[in-house]
Amino acid sequence: MTNEMTSALDKFLREFELTLPESQRWENLTLANDFMFGKVMRNPELCTEMIRRILPDMDIGRIEFVQPQKSEKYSFDTRGVRFDVFAKSDNRKIFDCEIQTSDKKDLPRRTRAYHIMLGLEALNTEYMKKSGTYNDIPDAFVIFICTFDPFSAGRHIYTFSNTCSEVDGLKLNDGAVTLFLNAKGKADDINGELKVFLDLMLGKSADDPFIKRLEAQMKIERQNSEWRRNYMIQVLHDWERRNEGREEGRIEGRAEGIAEGRKEGIAVGREMERNDILNKATELLKSKGISTEEINIFRNSILQS
Repeated sequence: MTNEMTSALDKFLREFELTLPESQRWENLTLANDFMFGKVMRNPELCTEMIRRILPDMDIGRIEFVQPQKSEKYSFDTRGVRFDVFAKSDNRKIFDCEIQTSDKKDLPRRTRAYHIMLGLEALNTEYMKKSGTYNDIPDAFVIFICTFDPFSAGRHIYTFSNTCSEVDGLKLNDGAVTLFLNAKGKADDINGELKVFLDLMLGKSADDPFIKRLEAQMKIERQNSEWRRNYMIQVLHDWERRNEGREEGRIEGRAEGIAEGRKEGIAVGREMERNDILNKATELLKSKGISTEEINIFRNSILQS
């Protein structure tokens, strides 16, 4: 895009950001935001320490590769997944770390989808390429870091691995493990190092070297104008997809009473406001003599994922 179009895009995104709740605006993002979480955990040392605190009794080695917002699809016409943070260690382990701030009641089956994609990723690791035997498939960990209790049992951590239904204590040992962390847990089931990390997800600081490093890294990331632009475009993409989903829901039909109608009215009002901002940005480009083709490129850069 030209400098003029980039300037128009930034102006549009700034206005769009003002329509968001305060907690979703760039300068207020915490580690509980998946975009900020990914940017901070790009640092292998920070990612290693986080996973070490989650799995203190396991030799996780050293994280040598981290990729935030990693998208995986089985084929072009199937639904894929987007890992918040995908990481590999130097001792045959791979990790998917996810931030979850709303309980959509779908986490158990979502973990199944993530493990499928991790399995495909595992088949392409250097370990498999060297030997080609299934015994060299890396251990795979799907970790959901939640700001709510996904199982309402009061624990901070829930760990799942495959076991035999008929024989007590018999484990499959297939290397697939799923963990759910609950920042609002009440049980005395984790150590202090993990507790202060989970507290950070709720906006609570602590006099802990790792927590201070995370806070310092978040401050650095917030100063990056490119990250801010990318974050706002991602929010807009996600909003557009939710908007499409709501439209499909309207076509199918639903009636959930006056309270739901009021919520829908608020949502529609926000959609209209955002559409109005986009239309204003388009009109601005037209007034500058930008061609229709270039304007379409501008709109697609915002609305297409």
